Amino acid sequence: MILSLREQLIRDEGGYQAFVYNDSVGIPTIGVGRNVSKTGEGLSVYEQDLMLNNDITTKTIGVLRAIPWAYSLDEIRFEVLVNMAFNLGISGLLVFPKFLAALKARDYTTAAAEMLNSKWAQQVGARATRLSQQMILGIRQ
Repeated sequence: MILSLREQLIRDEGGYQAFVYNDSVGIPTIGVGRNVSKTGEGLSVYEQDLMLNNDITTKTIGVLRAIPWAYSLDEIRFEVLVNMAFNLGISGLLVFPKFLAALKARDYTTAAAEMLNSKWAQQVGARATRLSQQMILGIRQ
């Protein structure tokens, strides 16, 4: 059997690896043999942007599946949900029932207050402040 270069590399590098692992000499590696150490190739801006676009799509779909009424939100406030899901995961977003209830009721001031009155806000600081302002004002921050 004659393998293409691509097939050879996949075989010889141990296949696709979705998570960082240390290769045979201890170098942090991901994918098909990509050296992601500080002295390695890392990820190009193009690759990072591709990953970001995929992550935004995945989180958007996740928010819409978990919070079906989010379809009715305006774009700006919906983006707050996606931003929070990006940081917290969908399951983490769902542990904000008072925030979600206020948002569903279009009570943006209370929703913002609930965002800020959380351990998450303490952890992410300025991000929570910006997103709460985006929630209140309906403009990107």
